[in-house]
Amino acid sequence: MPHGTTPGRARTQEIADGVHAYTQESGGWCVNNAGILLDGRRGPVVVDTAATQARARRLRAAVRALTAAPPRLLVNTHFHGDHTFGNALVGGRDTVVVGHGRARTEMASAGLGLTGLWPDVDWGAIELRLPDVTYDGRMELHLDRRTVQLLHPGPAHTTTDTLVWLPEEKVLFAGDVLMSGCTPFLLMGSLSGSVRAVERIRALGPRTIVGGHGPVCGPEVLDETAEYLRWLRRTAEGALEAGLEPLEAARQLGAHPYQEWLDPERLVGNLHRACAELRGGPEGEPLDALKIFGEMVDFNGGRTPTCLA
Repeated sequence: MPHGTTPGRARTQEIADGVHAYTQESGGWCVNNAGILLDGRRGPVVVDTAATQARARRLRAAVRALTAAPPRLLVNTHFHGDHTFGNALVGGRDTVVVGHGRARTEMASAGLGLTGLWPDVDWGAIELRLPDVTYDGRMELHLDRRTVQLLHPGPAHTTTDTLVWLPEEKVLFAGDVLMSGCTPFLLMGSLSGSVRAVERIRALGPRTIVGGHGPVCGPEVLDETAEYLRWLRRTAEGALEAGLEPLEAARQLGAHPYQEWLDPERLVGNLHRACAELRGGPEGEPLDALKIFGEMVDFNGGRTPTCLA
């Protein structure tokens, strides 16, 4: 069976004492990872949820298999629906949802728009639940058993990402700022900002990294991502020198070192972001995401990218 044509399983893996990664295979579009942080007899902290009602129910069951207590806190790493649509199902009535302040605004503005990109997916009856508590640059959560730091790295995957850092365990839940074995996606964020975010994460010294998609990994993902970002910049510079638009530049590129990563059609969106910044545009400047997604479909042979949500 070709890679990415059938849904994979979900797995709960303890990566530090009481710290669990919830990974969904194979990690492509809308098939994301989450985290479950146990806190003694008090309710756990859950990092991100899931895209569909069915997947959110499976995540909720995974939480209940670890503890009878309902989630005390739920942290969203950014506003995209694959990380937030399950908030209402995974969180209980008394669960407090936490996120970056502007991510809350973006979540409200985006609504359920993600579902329109893949109308054949069985999304279920999604109830949009926004963060109850927001922060700006940094927030610390003082739990019974551990301290959790929420860090905003600046524009990267989006302009309002959250890194969930456990300093004692040296564990990082990176959201989509890092994705192991998956093509980064900068269309709603920044190339230069992503470069800075990688170096900021490197300075933390993480031993274990749970990216927003893909398998649990170590700090090697930082080198892999940094190399991709440098390659992307060089490719965008070449496109501008040749007077090529991003879609045409991607088509003319041919074979490249990252074509086997999941979701390679994201290259078109990434080139749009890189070219916009190289032309002097501000980091995180809004681009026409729907139009560019259409170009990604064209690059993918006229087929909407596979989504196994």
